[in-house]
Amino acid sequence: MKKKVSVIGAGNVGASLAQLIVHSGIADLVLFDIVEGVPQGKALDLSEACPLWGSSVKVTGTNDYKDTAYSDVIVITAGFPRKPGMSRDDLLAANAKVVGDVAKNTCSLSKDAVYIVVTNPMDVMAQVTLQVTAFDPNKIIGMGGILDSARFRTFVAWELGIAPEDVEALVMGGHGDQMVPMPRFTTAKGISITHLIEKEKIDSLINRTKNGGAEIVGLLKTGSAFYAPAASTFEMVKSVILNEKRMLPCSAYLNGHYGLKGYYAGVPVILGEGGVEKIVELPLTEDERKDFVKSFDAVKGLVEKLNAGGEK
Repeated sequence: MKKKVSVIGAGNVGASLAQLIVHSGIADLVLFDIVEGVPQGKALDLSEACPLWGSSVKVTGTNDYKDTAYSDVIVITAGFPRKPGMSRDDLLAANAKVVGDVAKNTCSLSKDAVYIVVTNPMDVMAQVTLQVTAFDPNKIIGMGGILDSARFRTFVAWELGIAPEDVEALVMGGHGDQMVPMPRFTTAKGISITHLIEKEKIDSLINRTKNGGAEIVGLLKTGSAFYAPAASTFEMVKSVILNEKRMLPCSAYLNGHYGLKGYYAGVPVILGEGGVEKIVELPLTEDERKDFVKSFDAVKGLVEKLNAGGEK
């Protein structure tokens, strides 16, 4: 019996992710959205592409949460996208309500599911999902680090004039303005970029990475990034569904890791069928740790602000 992935939200990110899942053939797919006809139409379109992709998965489009029952993975992309001039944090209260409703309506139907949260502000939305579902924190994971790292990899590859696949990058902390790109742990074929690129240029690449989402929002004007977020989320879905045990930068619940506790932040994790199987703790320099704690505290502050406002 094939594994089952439910993608909640049939907008640009959700639909792009659905395409990657169906094309890969790794799992049956349920595409959910509250707008009638949209998930059904996109599911039919994807089904009609299956013969061309050699994929035999079942694709279901629905407005009924019951169709998500017994999912192995639930991906939450539903919510309001950023518009020009908005930060991820500006979406806090509105998206907390959306994500909370999704978590409430799916958790009793798929009690063993791993949740992957994409909706912004992502680290806080992962916390909302945890609060609502009361699942094991290792089964609630935020997508952000892979995307931020992919952007950093892209800019480093362009700077060095090499293939992007030859660059490995690490970005830690919250998926927001306080994210922490780690040049010391960013390499080109095993060589740290601190040996290949001058510091001023690295700083400019870090700044572009931090503003990578806003740059795309500014260009599109009517939406936000979706191809790279979908591709990043697919890496996580695949690692869980196939139990690949990939080491990936994801937003995980810290419970004493890095000396921090009680909130989500981007860290390297081992990702398998049970969700986060291990959080990898790296030896950070004083400056790296300071930046990481600052980013963690920013997430903590948003969660406290949200809870103080009565949003759950």
